Amino acid sequence: MRLGLCVALLAFVVDQISKYFVRENLLSGRGIIMVNDYFNIVTAWNTGVSFSMFNNHGLWGMIALSLLALIIVGYLLWWMKHENSKLLQVALGMIVGGAIGNVIDRVCIGAVFDFLDFHIGGHHWPAFNAADSFICIGAALIIIDALFHKFKAKEEN
Repeated sequence: MRLGLCVALLAFVVDQISKYFVRENLLSGRGIIMVNDYFNIVTAWNTGVSFSMFNNHGLWGMIALSLLALIIVGYLLWWMKHENSKLLQVALGMIVGGAIGNVIDRVCIGAVFDFLDFHIGGHHWPAFNAADSFICIGAALIIIDALFHKFKAKEEN
């Protein structure tokens, strides 16, 4: 479990520092920095969940999403405590750290600060942040691990 908690702490710290640095230094007074033809650094405030889903539900939406995230974090910590796989401990730590980073923003600021904006022409992927990236990578690692074990079990039979 110690490995997963260390990864969670690292993900949380990277997320919070990156949000603070971008918000207070890079974007200070600006709404957008055009980096190249497919990537911008932007100011986007997300009151919903990842990729702005369930946005605009006000205070009760923020409270409900924060409580749901904390319940899920509690379950993931329980799973992490009982998990022997180092890969899954890392994956769970990434999700926990990212989720806590976004909950802290939601509770302390009222919205999650997103700033990474990838696009092709006028088609933009919803802005996201480091926490969202950790959550997605952690979830992908869990899926890959599950698929690997499924195929391995098939070969053994």
